[in-house]
Amino acid sequence: MKKNFISLKELSERNIGLAPGHRACAGCPFPSIVRMVLSASDNPVVVANATGCLEVTSTIFPYSAWPVPWIHSAFENVAATIAGIETAFRVFKKRGIIPENKKINFIAFGGDGATYDIGLQALSGAIERGHNFLYILYDNQAYMNTGIQRSSATPFGANTTTSPAGKVIPGKLQDRKDITEIIAAHGTPYVAQASPSHFYDFISKIRKAFEIKGPKFIAVLSPCVPGWGYRENESIEIAKLAVETCFWPLYEIEHGVYKLTYKPAKKLPVRIWLEKQERFKHLINREELITEIQKKVDEKWERLLNLDGKKIF
Repeated sequence: MKKNFISLKELSERNIGLAPGHRACAGCPFPSIVRMVLSASDNPVVVANATGCLEVTSTIFPYSAWPVPWIHSAFENVAATIAGIETAFRVFKKRGIIPENKKINFIAFGGDGATYDIGLQALSGAIERGHNFLYILYDNQAYMNTGIQRSSATPFGANTTTSPAGKVIPGKLQDRKDITEIIAAHGTPYVAQASPSHFYDFISKIRKAFEIKGPKFIAVLSPCVPGWGYRENESIEIAKLAVETCFWPLYEIEHGVYKLTYKPAKKLPVRIWLEKQERFKHLINREELITEIQKKVDEKWERLLNLDGKKIF
């Protein structure tokens, strides 16, 4: 197995990622996320990309910011698309059209709609069939591309255009769906959570995933400047605070074994993370709601601490 660690110098020398001139919002972290994923691969890659922010900002006709083979799918079927490409690759090898020793890393990128909601069925099916691909969820916790509507990725209490905070309701009333645990429950060989703020951890997980046969899934937090409400230069700080407060814990599940890959030296209160974002400003004086959110974060973190090092399937 190849080394999972790759130095920042090596990564910068590869420098494979979206070309300059894409239309992503100022401060958006997903161009950096894409660069880390593509640069971490030792083999050629083929990318399938669901409809969403990443797709519409990187491929405005007739231009493309992608330096690798790339195909666009609808919201609901990017996992089916990458599964079909991976199957064709195996068939071409069997027929001798492609050399048997040829290696390609197949990657699907999807946002909240393509993963949590509209595309969950196709993703579940591709995992169940055992296709050899890596699915990267860039998680910005709402339908940002179409106007900041709530999704099942949206946290409790967040203000969106379809879960507006007001006198009657305090933003979204439901908790976010735990997509990482849902994918892990499929018996997926490798599942992880990552953050662009902890790039060595993220890159190590990408490289490990490429070496594991079968479906792999990494959910990476992708803060959104207009959707979350913060200054353009704060994306990485916001992502880091999500990790340091344990709202977004960094862990992996490899062949059923849980492993926490980062434990904060001092776990920060979730209020610090919430206060940085306009979407939660209405909660700041609602102490009972802050307490409720903190309790859920603590419960999740304690569960992961108890599972650390244990095999569950």
